[in-house]
Amino acid sequence: MERTTHRTRRLWFLVPGDLETPTGGYRYDRQILEGLRTLRWEVEHRALDGSFPFPSRKALERAAGLLSGIPDRETVVVDGLAFGALPEVAESHGQHLGLIALVHHPLWLETGLDPRRAESLRVSETRALARARRVIVTSPATARLLQDHGVPADRIRVVTPGVDPAPAATGSAGPDLQLLCVATLTPRKGHDVLLRALAPLAPLPWHLHCVGSLDRDRHWAAELLRLRRDLGLDERVSFTGALGQAELDQRYVQSDLFVLPTRFEGYGMVVAEALARGLPLVVTRTGALPDLVTPRAGILVPPEEPAALGDALGRLIANAGLRQQLAAGSRAAGLRLPTWTDAAREFAAACRQIQGGDVHG
Repeated sequence: MERTTHRTRRLWFLVPGDLETPTGGYRYDRQILEGLRTLRWEVEHRALDGSFPFPSRKALERAAGLLSGIPDRETVVVDGLAFGALPEVAESHGQHLGLIALVHHPLWLETGLDPRRAESLRVSETRALARARRVIVTSPATARLLQDHGVPADRIRVVTPGVDPAPAATGSAGPDLQLLCVATLTPRKGHDVLLRALAPLAPLPWHLHCVGSLDRDRHWAAELLRLRRDLGLDERVSFTGALGQAELDQRYVQSDLFVLPTRFEGYGMVVAEALARGLPLVVTRTGALPDLVTPRAGILVPPEEPAALGDALGRLIANAGLRQQLAAGSRAAGLRLPTWTDAAREFAAACRQIQGGDVHG
């Protein structure tokens, strides 16, 4: 049996904002925290300011002060939403702390950024990651992306999200197929592309439920509501806002088809959830999604192309046999996905690799 000292079962976990925020990144953090504690790790969670990745001066000072108060040689995981905006802090404390950056997807690739701001974030994040002893990413695609931007491969560890065992979706059994999209309403998620793809399909029997917070980017949410109205889809598309886990689980079970029109995805936890339930999928060929969704489980289309997305959705809405075929492939793929217990063990192993030795090594 592996012998692990108390010190190697202790770490600090710094996350900006409210840990209960209903996004995939925050859910990953929550699940890993819970999993590490179940594995008897002593985890000290600390909240950073919610202004990251565009921190105020006060937020930067608070982050620096927090790290200054952590004893030397401790292991500190910093969520990538903040880590990439903390190059000076990482350089100051990287010599005496075992800093681990948890990168869900690079900050500079967020959709809608002004080019100068995107470049500023790229420089900042690259500089900060150079001071991390370990960079944990959620997919091989993100690992490859960071390697292309100078992070050594031997410093990167992939820890994919887990998925809870779930019953297979039963579908709606109604006259209209129930389409499901689970994504916070931000430009990167591509709801605008989805609405434009669905508009020509109005003669077909379907209803789309978009589950995700409308508060993260209220201006964008308002733009989507206007687009829905302009396209004549008010009666065909529902924006439900964020749902509690039990209600979201029920929504998965009662859906017939899952769609994610994202412009970029570091992993795609909601896609994994759809696979676990055996839903046929239509998703964009971007980021980690081609690694997650095989041709037997769903149809991949180019991002930013409403016509291609609409064609794929139209095919599945009109073809029950194809939906059933993809549902079987989706369920099979979902049953092979790692659990959250697996993810926590992998995360723990990645942390142990930098413990017990010289944090400068």
